[in-house]
Amino acid sequence: MIRLALLGCGEHSRSSHAAPLARYAAQNPGDIELVAACDLNLDRAKEFCREFGFARAYSDVETMLTTERVDGCVCVMPMERIVELAVMLLERKIPCVIEKPLGVSPQEAEELARVTRQTGTPHMVSVNRRFMPYLNQAKSWAKNIGPLQYVRATQIRHARDEPDFIWSTAIHVLDALRHLAGEVVGFQTEVHRQAGLSTVWYVVSLRFEIGTRGRIEVLPTAGMVEESYELFGEGFRARVVAGSGPQRSLQCWRTGQMELEKHSSKAEPEDLRNGGYDEVVEFVRALKTGERPWPSVEDILPSARICFAIAESVARQTEAKG
Repeated sequence: MIRLALLGCGEHSRSSHAAPLARYAAQNPGDIELVAACDLNLDRAKEFCREFGFARAYSDVETMLTTERVDGCVCVMPMERIVELAVMLLERKIPCVIEKPLGVSPQEAEELARVTRQTGTPHMVSVNRRFMPYLNQAKSWAKNIGPLQYVRATQIRHARDEPDFIWSTAIHVLDALRHLAGEVVGFQTEVHRQAGLSTVWYVVSLRFEIGTRGRIEVLPTAGMVEESYELFGEGFRARVVAGSGPQRSLQCWRTGQMELEKHSSKAEPEDLRNGGYDEVVEFVRALKTGERPWPSVEDILPSARICFAIAESVARQTEAKG
């Protein structure tokens, strides 16, 4: 039985990691044991034990790792501590899930990548869009028809005016398009900051290695929460919509006709819709077979590099105008 611990018991950890871990344990008895939950707030860790079935609560990671025999650890830290705790686990040879982003600067991201190469510790980065069922169905459906000519993603949020949005959150949509169309060989960024906008909006044009073109629209303060992904090719189009709550859909058109249409129900748990559960499945599969989990820091590093480059470009433009 694989013994798993959870490090960090905040709200994101609750919905995106603890819930799917508990679901997997319930649906696959004997596969995993949720041995410990750790948080600086011991009461919150105890709450996770009661709600999700972790055996013991800790408020200190050193105590947890010394006391428990852990085969894998899901690490969900605030952005400024992601690299610190990930490096600790990697250097102790503890297979781990690392939350995005890969640090708060390009230097931190590169350092994390260096440590993964140096230690060789199995790990995966939590980028749940790569595991979203509808997005992967669209990818598979399109692949069976013909080459992608164009991909597009739109990320809409409400009141997200934090300056780090492009590399802390929008990395999701960029990485999802890399998942769909492969490596990016060139990009250009248009920045919108018209009167009335509380923060920067972005339009990013992409060129992929396979010849596909793409576009990302990042609108952090547009009054709602939604993401959409579109895949285009000769004679076909697929569209995936993901948002807050149950509004998730998949529509595929071919030669002028709707060929496939799916909508998620309100009763379907969020972690089954957003890829969180399938992410757990991948981590456990890798630990059981001894294979490397996917995606690794090296897989996600190109996405981080592009997002940090966009942020640096915008900062330079702002300084020049100032």
